[in-house]
Amino acid sequence: MEGRVALIPAACAELIRHGHIVSMQHGAGQLSGYSDADYRASGVNIASDAKSLFTDAELIVKVKEPQPGEIELLRSDQLLFSFLHLAAEPTLLKALVDIGITAVAFETVQEAGQLPLLAPMSDIAGQLATQIGATLLHQPQGGRGVLLGGLPAAERGNVVILGGGVAGGSAAAVAQALGANVIVFDTQRTKLTAMRALGPNVTALHPYTQAVEAAVKQADLLIGAVLIPGARAPKLVSQELVKQMLPGSVIIDIAVDQGGCIETIHPTNYLAPTYLYEGVVHFGVTNMPGAVPRTASQALSAALVPYILRLAQPGWQDQPELKSGINVAAGKIVHPALIALG
Repeated sequence: MEGRVALIPAACAELIRHGHIVSMQHGAGQLSGYSDADYRASGVNIASDAKSLFTDAELIVKVKEPQPGEIELLRSDQLLFSFLHLAAEPTLLKALVDIGITAVAFETVQEAGQLPLLAPMSDIAGQLATQIGATLLHQPQGGRGVLLGGLPAAERGNVVILGGGVAGGSAAAVAQALGANVIVFDTQRTKLTAMRALGPNVTALHPYTQAVEAAVKQADLLIGAVLIPGARAPKLVSQELVKQMLPGSVIIDIAVDQGGCIETIHPTNYLAPTYLYEGVVHFGVTNMPGAVPRTASQALSAALVPYILRLAQPGWQDQPELKSGINVAAGKIVHPALIALG
């Protein structure tokens, strides 16, 4: 279940203050702790259902990509602004093309070399990856029975993180604070430097194949946090390597919504978040921040408002930051990573 909402009441009030009309579907903010009354108090119109909401909408802002029941409500004259992850969703990509809509993806908006709309969710996902992984290592959860931080007379747990960006860095920071032995792999020296600076129990390494293989085989918790904006994640850990991991070890692949960087991962949800493969616990939830919808909604809203205000103005397509976010323009695939898929 998706509990996040793209805009909290205060964010809606800010858009209304700039002269825009904001409508919200009934109950959309409930799981984030915001009632319809909270939105009405901020000047928001409440629509009874998705159909009535989409009928009048020019700009549709939502968290998750359009669901099957929503796709038929979209029109070619609308602008869609949400997480899309189309590289891993060819059926949705084809549907958006057939509709002729223009779709801007949160995860591909780039500014000053950063991903400002993805970053808050990556930060949350990274923190959750270590927190959830620490729990899954408990023996009743099917794990090895390891306490990540260890204690006197007991070994520390080993955490291996693939990628030192926002998600990987957040995962490493939590693992370091818990006292685990942490190895972070990344290709960029600046990220390796930042990871090493987290503490003496963090080692930062270049992802040579031999080094990754050696670390993965000894990992209690393996976290995949690799991102190529708009594209499928590269497979860095093979099925054969997973088979050589310790029984009861745990894999959490934050990149699962982009296909995953670990070969044995597949999408799951919070109703059935894990599965076993060759004795290794796999966690593949695609909307990890959905577990903390209030926190996630507050963080996402703060990042979204400036871009929504820009999208609502003529000529937004000429702004480099927003242009980078366009995946489909009037039914034509335009993002380089999606064009490359053929």
